[in-house]
Amino acid sequence: MDGRVLGKRYLLDIRIAKGGFSEIYIGFDIKTKKQIAIKMESVKEKPPQLLFESKLYKLLHGGTGIPNTRFFGSTPDYNFLVMDLLGPSFQSPYFRNLPLSHVLMFADQMINCIEFVHSKSFLHRSIKPGNFVLGTGMHKYQAYIIDFGLAKRYRNPSSHEHIPYRENKQFLGNPTYASIYTHRGFEQSRRDDMESLGYVLMYMIRGSLPWEEIKADTVRQRCEKIEEKKASTSIEDLCRGYPTEFASYFNYCRSLKFEDEPDYARLKRIFRDLFIREGFKLGDCVLDWARTRTPPFQPLGPGAGAAPSSDIPPAIPNAHAHSGCFPYASMCALVSKF
Repeated sequence: MDGRVLGKRYLLDIRIAKGGFSEIYIGFDIKTKKQIAIKMESVKEKPPQLLFESKLYKLLHGGTGIPNTRFFGSTPDYNFLVMDLLGPSFQSPYFRNLPLSHVLMFADQMINCIEFVHSKSFLHRSIKPGNFVLGTGMHKYQAYIIDFGLAKRYRNPSSHEHIPYRENKQFLGNPTYASIYTHRGFEQSRRDDMESLGYVLMYMIRGSLPWEEIKADTVRQRCEKIEEKKASTSIEDLCRGYPTEFASYFNYCRSLKFEDEPDYARLKRIFRDLFIREGFKLGDCVLDWARTRTPPFQPLGPGAGAAPSSDIPPAIPNAHAHSGCFPYASMCALVSKF
């Protein structure tokens, strides 16, 4: 598929992620001569997700940490969404075992992202490291939230009437980062997105989670085993060896009732106060990140193996920062044909 032109304007080049539902490519806007990202989905996918996702991106446009989308279109075989090219996802090994200062810096931004999505009456429902990416250029230290294929409206945008509480729901999301309530089949609400973010933060600072490597014969069995391990691991044990603010975050999130609006300012204040008390400075964190945490660009080739669909990181590697790894000349040669 590489070298194909979509919408008479967007040239596909390198596939950088693949899973059960979609593929992500780095591409080239023939008109503007700029690199872009293209997310593709088979038209046979049931139910289709990309059209819904494109509409939600438009609704969220301009918000905190929301990527800019450029075009949605279809071919006889694929639906495709063209987006700005962003940086590496937090699923990258470079986001494991981060210094406390870096985790606190990103925690503030990630809470802002989720708060904005919630303010538009939607839940994300798939909060995980692979669904946060860095920006590029002037925004290369800014976290962005992506992949709204599982998002759901949780309230009427006009009346703010909340969806009803339900039980026995089919599991939806990523079991490694899902909330306890989600594992138990409860209808998801804002509290579940926030608890999932807590697991993401612990992944970033610990480097792994106690249930991350659990194996099973089926997806359902793995979910059940992860739920058992997650439920038997106390908040204190999960956060042991790290500042008590992380345990405070979890205790607050798990105390929320189904329809409660999280106190986002309180959660940000927990981490901001810790940041200040530790004597960290934002400028120092940015410089340290630039010096020690610049990830290499390693795209998946056309023959690369597919990752499990639940772990697809629709990450959009920072080709601008690593132009030496990007076959820019070959792309320009293709573009010259049009």
